Amino acid sequence: MRAAVYRGPGDLVVEDVAEPVGPAGDELRIEVSKAAICGTDASEWLHGPVLARPPVILGHEFVGRVVETGSAVSSLKPGDRVVSGAGASCGSCRWCLSGRTNLCQRYYTLGLHVNGGLAEQVVAPASTCFRVPDEVSDTAAAMVQPLAVALHAVRRAGLVQGDSCVVIGAGGIGAFVVAAAASRGADPLVVVDVDEERLDVARKLGATELVDARSARVVEVIEAVTSDQGADVVIEATGSPGSPAVALGAARKGGVVVIVGLQPEPLPVDLLSLTTREIDVRGTLAHVCDVDVPESIAIVAGTSIADVVLDREIDLGDLVEEGIRPLAERRAKGKIIVGVARG
Repeated sequence: MRAAVYRGPGDLVVEDVAEPVGPAGDELRIEVSKAAICGTDASEWLHGPVLARPPVILGHEFVGRVVETGSAVSSLKPGDRVVSGAGASCGSCRWCLSGRTNLCQRYYTLGLHVNGGLAEQVVAPASTCFRVPDEVSDTAAAMVQPLAVALHAVRRAGLVQGDSCVVIGAGGIGAFVVAAAASRGADPLVVVDVDEERLDVARKLGATELVDARSARVVEVIEAVTSDQGADVVIEATGSPGSPAVALGAARKGGVVVIVGLQPEPLPVDLLSLTTREIDVRGTLAHVCDVDVPESIAIVAGTSIADVVLDREIDLGDLVEEGIRPLAERRAKGKIIVGVARG
């Protein structure tokens, strides 16, 4: 079968590999139709391994049909179309028992730690997979997992209806964060970016104020929009080295900053400002599968988010040059979907 095998920086090749072994008792064998790629995949290719454990087949955002079930699986059957949350947890450690399955002591992610869905077939734990409604296309379903990540980030922020919210970065995961914040009733919802097309996407997703960081003094604009108070919630979704400092500056006293974008190197932090203004800085990792994935499916089914954020669809054979490289070089304007099934 065709698969995208990652071995290290700059070494990602679509090649023929053996079909996966399994499924085991609690697993599914899935014939993948489409997958999405994200900044994590591009980061691994550009200067990884960061999270990945090569050699590994990438792909943690995918949809397909079940072709075989393990003996212990009763909730799904062959023929079901499913999307995977990709993050597998043990269910018995202290973090799982407290509902924070994304912090599981034995947590692993398909497409990073074990083989994922940028392949014609993948074996996945049934506990990470959810049936896709008929009205949701494969293209839209491939976006469920990243939207779930965004929903988790917004939950980590504690954002409630009427909170002022700033999202820094509207490409890749940032666009989904904008949609998630809008679904929670953020008002005003301010989006900061350096690209007009991405800002236009943010507007379509519910942003009420757009800030072009190339020409505007970001913190001053945010203060003006929030009556000189700063934002209740600021979510940094770029991974750019200067953005966390902007996020801290844009938050109000007692506000919350959530860091979504992955930083390749440690950064200095203005701890004096953080302390004297009692800013809460929170990390966010992946999602809580049972909570965030079903909500994500419902949003994708009930809105036009997939049409709004879609940049392009490509074939698996064009993955690096038409998908990964544009992401790594920040030329992608939205979500890139990969057709995995042979035409």
